[in-house]
Amino acid sequence: MVEPLMNTGAALARGQGVALWRQIAGTLEREIATGSLPPGARLPTEAELSTRFSVNRHTVRRAMEELEARGLVRIEQGRGSFVAEDVLDYPVGPRTRFSETIRRQNREPQGRMLRIEELPAESHIAEQLKIRRGRPVVLAERLGLADGRPVVIGSHWFSLARFPGIAAILAEDPSITAALARLGLPDYRRQATRISARMPTPEEAALLEQSRTRPVLVTEALNVDPAGEPVEVSFACYAAGRMQIVVES
Repeated sequence: MVEPLMNTGAALARGQGVALWRQIAGTLEREIATGSLPPGARLPTEAELSTRFSVNRHTVRRAMEELEARGLVRIEQGRGSFVAEDVLDYPVGPRTRFSETIRRQNREPQGRMLRIEELPAESHIAEQLKIRRGRPVVLAERLGLADGRPVVIGSHWFSLARFPGIAAILAEDPSITAALARLGLPDYRRQATRISARMPTPEEAALLEQSRTRPVLVTEALNVDPAGEPVEVSFACYAAGRMQIVVES
């Protein structure tokens, strides 16, 4: 955790024709550029910055609004202000793999399984997987991280009849690609993806460590095997401030 910079560069040039809020914004921008405040770091509170620069909170707030407008910080209601991270590209194409995509951008991927449960298939899931409604399916919910920062929540549905044992395998290793390979399916491809945006639920906002007032990107996808038979139906919820979806042909 980065400690607030309370005493560095606090002196402002008063009466020199440059607005105080601009000077504060410029000071914080330099600290971000030099790495004193690295990507993802929480900035000092308005009260702390007011004390540091000997100004009122309105002046600090104007400086923060300027930095947010320029994409240098993100302000999350109820959580504070943070140095903006680089937005990762997430290509959606015939072959979409989370870990491969994150590694290509020099980040370290991680996955944490949130829930694995056997359920009767609802109509929409059953239709996509080409099974009868009510037949058993496995739901695997996973949190995907890049360099330790949560970026996506994925809900993955599999036919239990086609992939018996997938729940136990995913409980050991959250990699879906590895689990399918162990069950005799070394490769699969994306057949269709629907993309939309909405506001997150309280649970999603907490898992993604973002404000409830910041939207998320949502995808619904169907993956199939080389013969075109359904493998998996997935729903993914992306932190829009950290990921942007790129559609590939």
